Amino acid sequence: MIDLSVDIAGVRLANPLVTASGTCGYADEYADLLDLRQLGGFFTKSITQKPRQGNEYPRIVETRAGMLNAIGLANIGLEAFVRDKAPLLRQLGIPVFVNVAGVQIEDYVAVAGRLDELDAVRGIELNISCPNVKEGGIQFGTDATQVHKIVSAVRAVCRKNVLVVKLSPNVTDITVTARAAVEAGADALSMINTFTAMAIDIESRRPILANRTGGLSGPAIRPIAVYMVHRVYTQVAKAAGVPIIGMGGIQFAHDAIEFLLAGATGLAVGTALFIDPGGVLGIRDGIADYLRRHGHTSIKEIIGTLQT
Repeated sequence: MIDLSVDIAGVRLANPLVTASGTCGYADEYADLLDLRQLGGFFTKSITQKPRQGNEYPRIVETRAGMLNAIGLANIGLEAFVRDKAPLLRQLGIPVFVNVAGVQIEDYVAVAGRLDELDAVRGIELNISCPNVKEGGIQFGTDATQVHKIVSAVRAVCRKNVLVVKLSPNVTDITVTARAAVEAGADALSMINTFTAMAIDIESRRPILANRTGGLSGPAIRPIAVYMVHRVYTQVAKAAGVPIIGMGGIQFAHDAIEFLLAGATGLAVGTALFIDPGGVLGIRDGIADYLRRHGHTSIKEIIGTLQT
């Protein structure tokens, strides 16, 4: 029997596969396409204190090995989430983490504090790395001082919920911001968010996205994501005992195993869900096959075992 269960700061996941925030809505959107109960956990799309319409259209464009998105944190807002979505999340039967965004630190604190009161929510993912908004998001995640400040503030209101901090790759040294998050009280890290990028319509000679730039995700970024996960694992997270949820272009079991070997405990799948929602279950089964072939009985036996 292969044990695929992992522990994210005291929250047990039956397997390491979770949804990447922003790709599966609030639980019911994928009901006809994927049995979410087969996953280890569910990460919602971002929630802000007030509803947001997001950026102008077009705000998604496919690229050769992924996609650019400039959604701009469009969401229904905290009150509608609590009223309409929390009851659905309670029925999922797997741990639920809510991605939290804002413009000011007070926004994050208000949302995180309210979510700490909900029994349907087991953790929050602090979104301080979205590259598609002009205020909030990445302005916090690229400065270690700001990372420490916002994580400390949210930590104070996260008593029940696990605090996961989502790191931006748009920095000179991701270990610096990772260390700031851990020192400020992060229970876990999720990494990486998307890379700021651009696509151009060569006929009009204008950016395709109305926002001009968007966040690049998908297979194109996977090797960089694996490298960054390994750096943070070896230089920050391992010694601190802080688990990493790795993400960035995971589409097949091979991709997921790379992240595990590099030091990730959890695995978030995002862009690949738009192509084949059921493929995430193939990733899960492929990991089990790999463990079996290599004589392992538990996934924990391979986490962080990259030989260098």
